[in-house]
Amino acid sequence: MIFDPIYLLFVFPALLLSIWASIRVKSSFKKFSRVPTARGLTGAEAAALLLRQAGVPEVTIRRAQGMLSDHYNPVTKTLALSDEVYSSPSVAAVGVAAHEAGHAIQHATGYAPLWLRSVLVPTANIGSSLGYLVMFLGLILGSLNLVLVGAVLFSAVLLFQIVTLPVEYDASRRAKRLLTEYGIVTDREREGVAAVLNAAALTYVAAAVSTLMTLLYFLFRAGLLGGSRD
Repeated sequence: MIFDPIYLLFVFPALLLSIWASIRVKSSFKKFSRVPTARGLTGAEAAALLLRQAGVPEVTIRRAQGMLSDHYNPVTKTLALSDEVYSSPSVAAVGVAAHEAGHAIQHATGYAPLWLRSVLVPTANIGSSLGYLVMFLGLILGSLNLVLVGAVLFSAVLLFQIVTLPVEYDASRRAKRLLTEYGIVTDREREGVAAVLNAAALTYVAAAVSTLMTLLYFLFRAGLLGGSRD
C-alpha cells in the first residue's frame, strides 16, 4: 500500500483534469483582468448594484485576503471579495463579483440546492477528515466492513460536491444574465465574463471527479468492484 500503480490509474485522469482546470482559471482571469469594462464599475460596485436591483440590500461587501478568495457567507450575509476583484473595473473582476452576488441572491430567494449544500457542510467535513483514513485502515486490516464505513463517510464529500455543481452553475448563469441586463457589461464583455466563470466552474467538476475516482479505487481494492483484496 506504500505505492499502488492501480491507484494512479484511477486518480491520474482526475489529476490531469484538476491541473487543466486550475490553469484555465488562472489564465482566463489573468487575461480578462487586463480588460476594463466600458462602464468602469469595480467588482465591489458591480456586486452592490446587482444586489440593490435584486432587492437584497442587507448583504455586507468587504475585502478578503488572498488571491481569488472570493466567497459569500450565508450565515453572516457577507460577500467577501479579494483585492484583485474588489477594486478592479476589469471584466474578470466584475464577473467574479457578480458570481458571488449570485450566491447572495440565491440565499435571499431560497434557492433549494444552496440550502441543501449548507445542510451537508457538517457531514461533508466529517467525511473529508475521516472517510479516506477509515477506508485506508480497512484495506490495511483486511476489514471489508471498515472500508464500507469509510466509503459511506467519504460519499458525503462526493454528495456535497455534486450538490455544489448546480449551485455554482446557477450563480454564474445569474451573473452573466444580470450583468448584461443591468448594463454593467456589454455583449462583447459578457464573453469574457463567461470565459472566466466557465473556467472556474470546471474546477468544481474536477473536484467531484477526483473524489469519485478515489472512492471507486478503494471499493475496487476491497473487491467490491471486481478488484482484488490482496
